[in-house]
Amino acid sequence: MKVLIVDDEPLAIDRLADLLRNFEEVEVIGSSTNAARALDDIAALKPDLVLLDIQMPGGSGMALAADLPPEGRPEIIFVTAFENFAADAFAVDAADYLLKPVRFDRLRQAITRTKRRIDLCHSATPAGDQDDARYVQEFWVAAGSSQIRVGVDQIDWIEAAKDYVIFHTSMRSFLHRISMNALEASIDTRKLMRVHRSAFVRLSQIERLDRPARGVLNLVLRDGAIVQVGPSYVKAVQEQLALRS
Repeated sequence: MKVLIVDDEPLAIDRLADLLRNFEEVEVIGSSTNAARALDDIAALKPDLVLLDIQMPGGSGMALAADLPPEGRPEIIFVTAFENFAADAFAVDAADYLLKPVRFDRLRQAITRTKRRIDLCHSATPAGDQDDARYVQEFWVAAGSSQIRVGVDQIDWIEAAKDYVIFHTSMRSFLHRISMNALEASIDTRKLMRVHRSAFVRLSQIERLDRPARGVLNLVLRDGAIVQVGPSYVKAVQEQLALRS
């Protein structure tokens, strides 16, 4: 397993590299001290796994993980001194989330979990299953003082709310911190289609189409919600609905 370490603290890189020497199946192929350099190194070195700090000068590790293209994306283990990013980490499909100073037993657990994920992806499965493996299947969202699991298949539509999004399900709605672009990169848009820069909709939830004015297309959903289709999305939405008719 080829590993790239990304951290703005050289001592933290050295400590992780020392710990990783205890794993025969792990090869540290490089290190980066900022997100911009890390993006180039990931493209050039093609690691299987990136141990990624979150708060670094010049760019967030969380944003870097969200912006990685699905094709050839390495596994991500976040390594940070902060507990409060865990939900966001799993929203971008991180394999694990380690707190500094990293304990060897937790690192071993994280490496084992990551290797299992890699083996599953490489195992012989139908093409459709391989496609599904690239996408996030669930999100951990805040619910009062707790966090609960919301499956992507439960979500009927999504709307933007400043730095957050709102997941609307048949039972209730959930506020979650993630950007719309990060969502588009992490979910299967054949199931939840982006219809506006501020909205995704499950096409099977559309009850009817309304055209209240020239050039305006609204989607009326089964729960009564009305979602406007952005001008640049109209053609794609109409084509998808025609395929399903």
